[in-house]
Amino acid sequence: MHPAWEKWQIRRYSGVMPHRKVEEDIEALNRLREATAADAAPALRKALADRVNLIVAKAAKIAAERQLRDLVPDLLCAFDRLFEKPVARDPQCWGKNAISQALVAMEHRQVAPFLRGLRHVQLEPVWGGEEDTASTLRGTCALALPACLDIERGLVLRHLVDSLADPALPVRADALRALAQMEGDEAILVLRLKARLGDEESQIVGQVFDHLLQLEGRQALDFVAGFLLHKSETVREEAALSLGSSRLPEAVERLTNAWNRERDPQFRLVLLRALSATRQPDSLEFLLNLLRIGRIPDAAAAVEALGLHRDSPEIRRQVEEAARLREPEVRRQLQQSFARPEQA
Repeated sequence: MHPAWEKWQIRRYSGVMPHRKVEEDIEALNRLREATAADAAPALRKALADRVNLIVAKAAKIAAERQLRDLVPDLLCAFDRLFEKPVARDPQCWGKNAISQALVAMEHRQVAPFLRGLRHVQLEPVWGGEEDTASTLRGTCALALPACLDIERGLVLRHLVDSLADPALPVRADALRALAQMEGDEAILVLRLKARLGDEESQIVGQVFDHLLQLEGRQALDFVAGFLLHKSETVREEAALSLGSSRLPEAVERLTNAWNRERDPQFRLVLLRALSATRQPDSLEFLLNLLRIGRIPDAAAAVEALGLHRDSPEIRRQVEEAARLREPEVRRQLQQSFARPEQA
């Protein structure tokens, strides 16, 4: 956490106890990073029982950094306490966020605190209404569930399916990551269903594609490639980029077929970028051939896509050779896409 941001938090949220020098207490806790474990533990234990949530949060963070696992009972006690009148005692969920993250870092494998955090919604007043400040907490707790030892796999899946419908994007994203960690056919089927149902945020659908390609490999290629024909432009783009980032050799054929039938120039460029991202020899040759003999707009788009490899001397040489006799527009694109950082 940046010091200036931390001070802003202190000044905004420590008004409950104006007589306390909260900044000085935070600085004292920061010095515990260099103290011995024997000296740090008692001070951190005391800080975890403090009434100011920012002090609790700092103590939890340092305990996790130091891996002081003897403090886990104190972390759990502080966590429970912050759920009592949560808006008053823990505005913005700073304390609960830090404690849940500390428990994960310390490999706490008991599910109870994470289930409590997963269910928590904290509405706080903002200009014009209320805002839920517990989304980070719910996301952290969703990610923690697959590693817990005292909960059945089926129950974890049930909780994660519920989290996929959370109104907060970060919670849905973390639930997807948790599903991917679980692996297995159940997780894959849930991910496929989520892809079919879609999401108001295209990046969530793109994340689903990424996880499916990681879990299923070649078996997911045709499923994801089918979304290259989706009515939503952003979904088509997410599918293309996921196929490219998979780096599967078989993704090249799906992407080149899509490029050959596509007429929209913007999506054609996305497809070329995805081909470049595969880093496969066939995709490189496709792009270089397009640069050599393609129409001017296609050749320029191929150069732009190949710019992903600007740090490769060999690919740069091949691109420069292929563009040597091309039109000025193509050579200008080459200079722009392959400009070194000091030239950009």
